[in-house]
Amino acid sequence: MIAGAQLSVTDLRRSARHPVDYQVAAEHLSSGRVTLHIRNISTCGFMIDNAQSLSRGDRMLLRLPMLGRIEAYCMWIVDRRAGFQFERIIRADHFAEIIGEMQPNPALRPKG
Repeated sequence: MIAGAQLSVTDLRRSARHPVDYQVAAEHLSSGRVTLHIRNISTCGFMIDNAQSLSRGDRMLLRLPMLGRIEAYCMWIVDRRAGFQFERIIRADHFAEIIGEMQPNPALRPKG
């Protein structure tokens, strides 16, 4: 049996990030339901600023607008911030719809 996250994408932290201010309910294996405060998001992952009880490698199951259920794995933690990588890359057309729902400032939404 192989332990740890089995991600289908390589580490792509250089993907374009889009600033958001979005609360989402997520399921954590040991903590149960938690609320994540997403500060930026890309097609490959997202960053939160309320990671007080998380550890590197933690798996989260969350629902994003327009996309639905998706898993993400904690890749890093610094202070109260944490970066997560999605289990799969989000398609560009779905990502544009997600940003449309999550981005409070239309001027910051991606063009296209």
